[in-house]
Amino acid sequence: MTASNKATAADCAQGFGLGLRTVYYPDILAGPQPVDWFEIISENFMVPGGRPLAMLDRIRADYPMRMHGVSLSLASTDPLDFDYLRALKKLAARVEPELVSDHLAWTGVQGLNLHDLLPTPLTREALDHCVARASRVQDFLGRRIALENPSTYIAFAADEMSEADFLAELARRADCLLLLDVNNVFVSAFNHGFDAKAYLDRLPKDRIAQIHVAGHSDLGTHKIDTHDHPVCDGVWDLFAHARRLFGPVPAMIERDDRFPPFDELLGELRVLRDVAAAEERAAA
Repeated sequence: MTASNKATAADCAQGFGLGLRTVYYPDILAGPQPVDWFEIISENFMVPGGRPLAMLDRIRADYPMRMHGVSLSLASTDPLDFDYLRALKKLAARVEPELVSDHLAWTGVQGLNLHDLLPTPLTREALDHCVARASRVQDFLGRRIALENPSTYIAFAADEMSEADFLAELARRADCLLLLDVNNVFVSAFNHGFDAKAYLDRLPKDRIAQIHVAGHSDLGTHKIDTHDHPVCDGVWDLFAHARRLFGPVPAMIERDDRFPPFDELLGELRVLRDVAAAEERAAA
């Protein structure tokens, strides 16, 4: 990457956003909305043309965009998919996003895409593997990417370090950024019995480029990252802790199912702004 393409976390700092979902297109196009930016699911627009790109161009004319992928499969042992990366790079040239992100996960092996974000062993060997692949991806795209912490439901007996330490070392060695999903931390902390705030405390402050806030399903014995419920009090509290630690990092509300009316989603966005403002006043 050239120096001009090596964006820092500070370069990505701008306000509060929402995930761009088709169900909300009529509301977004009806007039200006109190949203600083939208985040798209990259794969939904990696197409040669048609209505998806036409709608994206219309909304992009009025709002900055960020791109969030679900198919990079960084931790897979399959070779990197350069057809996928070429399509991603082409979309980024069109959208001019403030940030391109994906997940610390693998989505398939031996050419089979399982369409799920599967957990990575937290070993030194896996770390070396992910560092090398993240570096190659960034060199190909000509820009830094941000990698999101996963929500997990199992742990590997072979794990050699904590997830937070794995991510911190990955960011340092690959010279990439991190996308902090506080709901994922909250879900995983409950499922595995670790301290969610202590997890955040171990992340490198200069690498956090964006924060996701979302709801989840609580099944009593475990929680599942479904993005189909309002944000709960525990996740709001964890977002406040993140804001204290990392400062004015851009943050957004994710909603992917059981969509509420757009006004309700904007209400959650107002809470996001209010929590952030309260932490800024406390720090002054």
